[in-house]
Amino acid sequence: DGLIKTFNALLSIARLEAGAGGDNKESLDVAALVRDVAELYEPVAEERGIVLKAESVEPVFVRADRQLLGQAIANLIDNAIKYGAPDRAQGGNGSEPEVSVTTEARGPMAEIVVTDRGPGVPSSDRERVLGRFVRLEASRSEPGSGLGLSLVSAVARLHGGVVRLEDNRPGLKVVLSLPAEGQALLNGAAHQAPGAELRPA
Repeated sequence: DGLIKTFNALLSIARLEAGAGGDNKESLDVAALVRDVAELYEPVAEERGIVLKAESVEPVFVRADRQLLGQAIANLIDNAIKYGAPDRAQGGNGSEPEVSVTTEARGPMAEIVVTDRGPGVPSSDRERVLGRFVRLEASRSEPGSGLGLSLVSAVARLHGGVVRLEDNRPGLKVVLSLPAEGQALLNGAAHQAPGAELRPA
């Protein structure tokens, strides 16, 4: 089962990077999609003693493939639940175990932000973990193939977006940034808002 999952994930990433898929793009409220996906993960978070919050101020619309975007959001939440709790064995970091998922419009972009209170990812590794089969030492106790963030990155690129990893002080903050509906694309990438810094995933 593990090998089949890994193969399917690799196949999906290869198709996305080749520009295949995403043919079923539709106008959708990404805030509502985030709430739906988060609801599915509430029992998993509760079992691990983690509070999972999904919040949004208002609807945020993008034009996207619902299945692909839903998978990307699921991967981010799954990662945060698996790796985002303070390590009690190491004394923790003084924070309560919590995963927060928020959605908001920022200029021409719609941002899905997933934060946790875990050990985070060193700044030197934040670009590297978006690659295939990359697993940091602290994550090796959990099952996985190291393809989750790579798939999120591929979904983002297919939709003209980017993925950023930032410090949540403490913990990790992952931002999936996509063009809001109606925003023009230039060579497959969203126009950059004045003053915004968007790094290619």
